[in-house]
This record gives sequence, structure tokens and C-alpha cells, in this order.
Amino acid sequence: MWVQKEISLKPRPRGFHIVTDEIVRQLPELAQYSIGMLHVFIKHTSASLTINENADPTVRMDFESFFNRAVPENEPYYAHTLEGSDDMPAHIKSSMLGSSVTIPVTKGQLNLGMWQGIYLCEHRNHASGREIVITLQGD
Repeated sequence: MWVQKEISLKPRPRGFHIVTDEIVRQLPELAQYSIGMLHVFIKHTSASLTINENADPTVRMDFESFFNRAVPENEPYYAHTLEGSDDMPAHIKSSMLGSSVTIPVTKGQLNLGMWQGIYLCEHRNHASGREIVITLQGD
């Protein structure tokens, strides 16, 4: 059995945001699967997805601090600058973290670890909502 759909995530400020529940709410079909895989893909080049700590918000703050330091804005060697000082760093951060995650499905639920959640990594200062493609396969 296969399901594929596009969903929208609400706009968020720059930073790392847990979106697991927002994704699951828009995927009622998940409950029908006893075993499977969920692939989540973001259709943007200035935001990314990853899986990490879902309990302590300081982890998300530290992610933002690290990536801002590792990939700073306003570097003189950036040629792609027409869309603002945050744009080129956003593309680099997105490539570093990736555009998709894959999660096992067990008994109608995402089989994440107790302290894991799906992060939307928003790298732009003023982003709109983000479009996600969800592909669910299994029995």
C-alpha cells in the first residue's frame, strides 16, 4: 500500500522547530499501517529536515547557534546575494542537513526513539510556510 501527499507546514521564524505532530496530524492514513516506512521531503532549498532531540529546547537553540557560526552571513566571497544576506547561508545549511528524513512505521505510529522528533530547520529570516511531500509505504 502506498500513499503520497503534499502538506503545508505553518510559517515559522528562523530556527529549529519540532514538526512531528504537525506532520502526523495531516497523515490520518498512518493508523492503517502495521509496518512500513515514511519518507518526508521538503520542497525548498533554504530550509531542511533532520531528526534530533524533542525534549530540551536548548538543543534547538544550540543547533541554530552552531550553524550561524559555521555558515555566517555577509561573507565577501558569496556571489548569490540578491535575495538577502541570509539566503546563501540558508542554501548551504540546507545542503549540510539535507532535504529528507525516512522513519520506520510500526503499528500505525512513527517508530521514533523516545527523545526524537522531526525538525524543520528554517534558515531564512522571513520564510513563508513550507511544502512537504510525504510518501508512506507498507502494509
